[in-house]
Amino acid sequence: MKTKFLYIFFFFIFSLQLYAQELLPFVENYNKSNYQGDNQIWNVAQGNDKAMYFANNYYLLRYDGVKWEKYTLPNKTIIRSIMVDGDRIYSGSYKEFGYWFRKNATMHYVSITKGKKVFDANNNEEIWKIFKFNNKIYFQSFNGVFVFDGKLIKEKKFPFLISYCFVVADQLLIASVDKGIFKWMDGKIEKVNGLSLLEKNVIHAIQKYQNKIYFFTKKNGVYVLEDSILKPWNNGLNAILKSANINIAQFIKNNKLIIGTANNGVYILNLNDGSYKNINRNNVLMNNSILSIGQDNENDLWLGLDNGLAHIEVNSPISIFYDSSGILGSVYSVASTPKGYLMASNHGVFKYEGKQLSMIPNSQGQAWNISKINNQYLIGHNEGTFIFQNGQFSRLSDIDGGWNLSKSNNNNFYLQATYSGVVIYEDANDLRKSKVLEGILKPLKYLAQNRRNEIWAADNNRGLYRILYNDDYKAKMDNVTQRCNIKNDFGVKIFEFRNEILFLIDNSWYTYNSIANRLEANELFNTNFKNVTDIVSIDENHFMVLQDGLLYHIIAQGNTFIRNSIQEKYYKGKIINDNLKVFKDGNNYLLNLDDGFISLELKNDNKNTVNVKIEAFNNNVLVENNSKVKHNSELKINVISGIYGATKPDLFYKINGNKEFIPIKEGLILLNNLTSGSHDVTIYSNDGLHYNRITNFQFIVAKAWYFSFWMILVYFVVVGLFLYLYYKWNKIKYLQKLKLQEEELKHQKEILEMELKAENELNSQEYEKHILELELLTKSSEVAGKSLSIAKQSEMIENIQNILDTESDFNKLKSEIKKAIKINAVNKHEWEIFETNLNQINNEFIISLSKKYPNLTPKDIKLCVYLKMNLSSKEIAPMMNITFRGVELHRYRLRKKLGLSQEENLPKFLLSI
Repeated sequence: MKTKFLYIFFFFIFSLQLYAQELLPFVENYNKSNYQGDNQIWNVAQGNDKAMYFANNYYLLRYDGVKWEKYTLPNKTIIRSIMVDGDRIYSGSYKEFGYWFRKNATMHYVSITKGKKVFDANNNEEIWKIFKFNNKIYFQSFNGVFVFDGKLIKEKKFPFLISYCFVVADQLLIASVDKGIFKWMDGKIEKVNGLSLLEKNVIHAIQKYQNKIYFFTKKNGVYVLEDSILKPWNNGLNAILKSANINIAQFIKNNKLIIGTANNGVYILNLNDGSYKNINRNNVLMNNSILSIGQDNENDLWLGLDNGLAHIEVNSPISIFYDSSGILGSVYSVASTPKGYLMASNHGVFKYEGKQLSMIPNSQGQAWNISKINNQYLIGHNEGTFIFQNGQFSRLSDIDGGWNLSKSNNNNFYLQATYSGVVIYEDANDLRKSKVLEGILKPLKYLAQNRRNEIWAADNNRGLYRILYNDDYKAKMDNVTQRCNIKNDFGVKIFEFRNEILFLIDNSWYTYNSIANRLEANELFNTNFKNVTDIVSIDENHFMVLQDGLLYHIIAQGNTFIRNSIQEKYYKGKIINDNLKVFKDGNNYLLNLDDGFISLELKNDNKNTVNVKIEAFNNNVLVENNSKVKHNSELKINVISGIYGATKPDLFYKINGNKEFIPIKEGLILLNNLTSGSHDVTIYSNDGLHYNRITNFQFIVAKAWYFSFWMILVYFVVVGLFLYLYYKWNKIKYLQKLKLQEEELKHQKEILEMELKAENELNSQEYEKHILELELLTKSSEVAGKSLSIAKQSEMIENIQNILDTESDFNKLKSEIKKAIKINAVNKHEWEIFETNLNQINNEFIISLSKKYPNLTPKDIKLCVYLKMNLSSKEIAPMMNITFRGVELHRYRLRKKLGLSQEENLPKFLLSI
């Protein structure tokens, strides 16, 4: 309770206070982060190229509406003054003056004083002002002027310290610091009589307006010379200016006087009605010290500040109510009153009257909507619904959350969407008579009616509902989007157009077919208003849409829609999403913003012919039309209209004839990843109905460096070299292969020879082994034969010895000896066994011998076996049972059969078989 009391008390205190807020022209502020320069802007001028130029301490700044450029003098001194004459931008600095000219999208400087003894070595002259008089350029310091006639420079010293020189009514007036006003006549300086009041005053401006000459002093306000009489300016603003310290002043078109001060920003005086506006740091300016004033071709102001600069659209049809204090909060609705404005914000309800902003007592809290009905203002509030009439604020209803109010197209009823359903006001003259629809307790945000007992409603979050009620106000609700299987029904908008109700659901427009009881797409609006996020009705033929983030005023003429875009800079980042409201105030429209509101005077005027200049840059190098740019690089195309204010045209572009018109934001087109070849960028303006071609820019994207002629040549060389190396490599590999094959064959041959040699050696060894085996067998046979013979002989000798020992009879002895010899002789069977063994031992030899010499008889083969066994003829004779002579004869015959000569050794030959 205590917290609530403090909350109410806090807002009550603020409601008693008056805040000096104003409906101001739109102001664009630029600081060092924008132009990357210094603080002070000493001078402002617009060049013949429509670009704005600024003397910014050590820099000459240039701004064409798209990009900032900055330049320094060769001697790096401070630039105090600039002046435009034709294509030249004259500048003055410390002991230096000259001019700049533009070539190839770059500023170039020419010094007038270089190489000339213009300045004394001992004085520290700075050029604070440059002006043209009698076709000569004057460079003014505080001690004199330097006159340049295009060839020669002449110096004129003043005998006193001055503030500035002024060209007034074909006269050159010189304002001294303390001796009054002088004039330059034929090279002579003469004091102007009758201006003694200006002595001991620092004059910062002298202007002639409607046959009167105004003298703007630094600390003593403004004096006016009329009919040769000088007197203080009779204007209530004069007293204020004395404490504000005038720095500069200038009369501009539309009967306005601009006065820049050192302490309190700028004053814009309307000479038609005497009203003025003060723009300073308390509202929108970044700095209160105005150092210079400039005008552009649209007669809007450019203020050079002690820290930054400001562009003020004094002739724009757009005004903005700023609340820099934060007391107002976010404005959800605004309406005009006979004395000012009424605003509903998240802090409460505020009124603005007599340049003062105050909160209406007991209105604190979230206020949603203000609707004017007759002379009453019905205010939807978080805590109910209130009426503001004749300066009185009173509660109308306790039903919370009066979101929106709409008028029924079926009768004169008013429908209010609240947190808990629908309230119907049947009598516009007595709003206290109201009805609440029974059975509807749902929070609803938008309502519309064009048929009796039928209301269309949209939830704050999702869903479109059809409400049917009887004459007793008992209602039933039908969720139409759910019934029609529309999945994404978040943020439904209801829009009334020519007695027809349209629904914006999921970026598509629908109307309701009551016969089919279904939603149907609306072709007209779907064709013209895609990507719309908000739409607000103004009257039967006017409405506003927020489309693709841009705000458009739409004028409907039949089924044709004329679009007038509202520049994004006026509302960028300030529109409250889903709460855009428009209040028609005569020829103006009031739009709510999150820190105030904007007043627009929207007309369907024929738009002037648009002329633009194109400057394209590739890697910060100027690209001329039909020239080449590097491959895979960024191309920046600056589309410069030279218009900075409300009449700045909407520009679009197409590339290579594509169908889509792409908006040009902030005058810049960025192109990346372009394919090689020719490209065409065509610039268009839009008059609300049609896209009109203005100009085009053609360029060629060079082939990728890896596709250039020289690189292709390199590729051929590399490929040729590769093929050559590949050929050489293959040839080397082939030769190496041949060499390897040759070496392999050689090695194979050597291996084969080694194998053959080894095989021969093995065969020889095998042969020798075989011979040895045969010899062993022969010796074995021989030993066996000899053993048998010895055994028989021993047995026979033993038997004979026994006979000799036992027998004494010679005859019997003889007979027994013969018998013993016969008995001990080898029998036939034993000999056959011996021959069989001998044949088995020499089987291979016998087979080989039989194959080689098939004409040999068994007896010849037997002799060959005995000879192979190296037995002598004497030893063979008993074994063959023939005489020694018979063996020799048989050997002779065997030689002939074997084809041996007398010199060849028969046993050795047999061993080789």
